Amino acid sequence: MDGSKIHQIKGRTISMKHLHIKHHWLGRLIASDPGRKRFQQAGKATTSLISSVFTVLFILRASGNDLFTPVLVAGILGMLGIMTVMDDTKQQKKVTTLLLAVSGSLGITLGSFLANNAYLVGALMILVIFSAFYFSKYGSRYFSLGMVGFMTVYFSSFLKLLPEQFPWFYLSIAIGVAYAYLYNFVIFKDSAQVLKRSMRSFHIQANLTFNILIRIIEDTQTIGKRIKSLEKNVVKLSEYARNVSEDLNAQDVEGVWPGLKASQLRLYVFDTAMLIETLADSVQRLKRAEALEAVEIRQLIVWIVASLRDAEVLAQDYEEQNLQEAERALQALRFLLVDLLDKQSKPAGWIYLIRRIESIANHVIEGATTIQLSLQQGTRSSTITEAQEEEGTEEEPEENNEEMEPSTRKAIQSLVTGTLAIITGYLISPVQPYWVLLTAFIVQLGTASVGRTYIKGFQRSLGTVFGAVIGFFLANLVSGHSVLEVTLLFLVVFLAFYIFSVSYTLMSLFITMLIAFLYDVLLGGISLALMGARVIDTIAGALIALVVSAVIFPKKTKDKVAESFEEYLEALRPFVTDYVKRFREDVDVKSFTDNAFNLDQKLQAVREEAKSLLQRPGAFNNANLFRWITVFTAVNYYAKHLVASSYQKNFRYPTELVEDFQKIEWTIDHNIKTLKQLMKGNNSEAVVYALDPERERIERLAPSRKQGNGDIIHHLYYIWRINQSIVLLSTEMGAEEKGK
Repeated sequence: MDGSKIHQIKGRTISMKHLHIKHHWLGRLIASDPGRKRFQQAGKATTSLISSVFTVLFILRASGNDLFTPVLVAGILGMLGIMTVMDDTKQQKKVTTLLLAVSGSLGITLGSFLANNAYLVGALMILVIFSAFYFSKYGSRYFSLGMVGFMTVYFSSFLKLLPEQFPWFYLSIAIGVAYAYLYNFVIFKDSAQVLKRSMRSFHIQANLTFNILIRIIEDTQTIGKRIKSLEKNVVKLSEYARNVSEDLNAQDVEGVWPGLKASQLRLYVFDTAMLIETLADSVQRLKRAEALEAVEIRQLIVWIVASLRDAEVLAQDYEEQNLQEAERALQALRFLLVDLLDKQSKPAGWIYLIRRIESIANHVIEGATTIQLSLQQGTRSSTITEAQEEEGTEEEPEENNEEMEPSTRKAIQSLVTGTLAIITGYLISPVQPYWVLLTAFIVQLGTASVGRTYIKGFQRSLGTVFGAVIGFFLANLVSGHSVLEVTLLFLVVFLAFYIFSVSYTLMSLFITMLIAFLYDVLLGGISLALMGARVIDTIAGALIALVVSAVIFPKKTKDKVAESFEEYLEALRPFVTDYVKRFREDVDVKSFTDNAFNLDQKLQAVREEAKSLLQRPGAFNNANLFRWITVFTAVNYYAKHLVASSYQKNFRYPTELVEDFQKIEWTIDHNIKTLKQLMKGNNSEAVVYALDPERERIERLAPSRKQGNGDIIHHLYYIWRINQSIVLLSTEMGAEEKGK
């Protein structure tokens, strides 16, 4: 390949790229919120709150009523109507949103009638929390209703409303719910645009990572800082790919890109992320093997990376030469591979890395070409119908599990937590005794283990301490400037929801600042003692939630991590065995991409559950846990490579190898089941099997690549690696290895 030609192509394409390609910081900023989902969600919640507040305030003032508390209730309902509704379908969300008005009205009524009896109010709050957790087993709707019911009981209990005031509060609840419904399902309902923005963020992040790869390939020396930046961006791209996969549905895809199918787009996203992950790993290993010192190899890989970066696959003004350039680069790499394999009787070990790059890049280009044909023709070119895509595979019956359901465990814990929190609240602050209960309730949300409860409690306490300090000084600084204070109040609400999924600590900080501004607006001033009391209440509530989770039906962090590992293995088993089965019979591979994304999510769940153990200093089992996560990460990497080759068909091989494929399928299924049992502590006479004999026979008898019968050896490479990893972990837990 002529080097000047490569640089000429690179110069032409880069000069025509958008600014986010030329300026890394700009691309990083644009892509930081995939699909602008966080911005839209925070914006909807804040706008709904503002609309509810000012509408009710206008009605009250127009009617000559000097009440102000209905304004707060309207704002809370408008906000919670956006943030707490998490049903699976849009129709279910609509029903839940409307039912919030019923829950809020009941909370106001019951809380007001029982306000003079502290015991009854406490019992009602505990009952609401218990019901929210217990009935969540039937759907998230019941938790949303419980949250709103708890908040309205909380407010009405210390406001001690009179019956003649009820209509105003009912009206404020209705207005808050109406605005939540309006912004969620009428004004900001276009999920197709969210998908389009998510894809744009994904492309920007992919291009940023491609740029880093090019710099690393062209560097004469390996720069550690740049390698770390590459690894960080690869992880970020994988996260963006999962976000896009969650946003995909057939209706939105058809609306944004007519003629394109959700399955095609999902596969393209997966393949692109997989290509970059493969390039990141392979390029580093090629540099260590000094293979990139060869100018031709280096230039060809840069040509492929730059061509794929510049291919605007989903652009409306797509030009045909975009992908043709990538195809020419890939063809040149194939010629190089043939030369390398022909010249060396025993090819260097790094050559298979080049083959990996060629294989996955070819798959991405084929997928991108298919997408462009579908977009240009406006027809559904794939043979898989949307009806087929939505069909689920038959699920195996779940194992009988006599363990208490998580919702029941959490409900029982909430009874104990609520009782202790109310008692503690009265001891600390008799005037506002329920703040401790509110904190304990919030800390318990979404925490399935002791470790997760500890992390959330610590983050909330830390955020509250700093938020109280900052909020106190800011509230005093702007006190008396009503417009500025209200503006800051709404700003911190937006920031709290915008940052929620990124940092729970910062979210808690902004929420505490919000409370400081509210106190100053409602009470006409704020004292250090008042903010200090809220900090103490928060820490007390977090401690109570942690102690109860550790004592009452505790789910130890190690057990939860093991459970997450088992869930990953249960998803991996059919994925790998189906891949092997396709070598000897027809297997529908349409679900492979979805299953790969599912494996990614389950591995991420393992990391989240293990976070508290890994952050704990001096824990004796941290090293082993870190090693397990590393091995499972490698297994996940190997498994994702199987998707790229799952669409290859027409393999031909001697009939005597059929039995070997059957043995491989049985062995992998057996080994994964055995490892799962070992994790449960059932290690009595466990045996796992290596696949060395089967691998040796296949590599000896399989047709060579030049015969055009499908490179079986190449397609089975990651199966060997997956089984080796499973066997390694099993033997470390006491299993006996056979079959070497």
